[in-house]
Amino acid sequence: MNTNEVLITREGLDKIKVELEYLKVEKRLDIAEKIKTAREFGDISENSEYDEAKNEQAEIEARIIKLENIVKFAKIIEENSKNKDIIAVGSKVTVLDVEYNEEETYSIVGTTEADPYEKKISNISPVGSALIGKKVGEVIEVQVPTGTLNYKVLKII
Repeated sequence: MNTNEVLITREGLDKIKVELEYLKVEKRLDIAEKIKTAREFGDISENSEYDEAKNEQAEIEARIIKLENIVKFAKIIEENSKNKDIIAVGSKVTVLDVEYNEEETYSIVGTTEADPYEKKISNISPVGSALIGKKVGEVIEVQVPTGTLNYKVLKII
């Protein structure tokens, strides 16, 4: 694997491309207008509006560079539709939290699009990496900052 490679789903890459286009077209114009307006206030050495606009411009440009690199080095991970026997990046998996007897369904994704609120966990997170390579019926023990979790793999979707 290329060390610059960014594992990402097609959906995640599409979202990044939309954000990148927005930042490059609309947001850049918006910031340029803010800078122009702030310059009209006069002396830029003590102009907080100008400083704020320039700082926002720097943040936007940094985000654009980051997104361009993600797009450049993206390696699409397809949903694991071919193999439902073994968990891999791109798999959706339902597990049982053995301690609390609660089911959770997670998508295993690359770090770029991991979002715990959407139940998308990174392939290098403690739970994600412990699930990779497992089969239905297997139980995993995962060390997390709050202690140890035990999950039983119920199904690979």
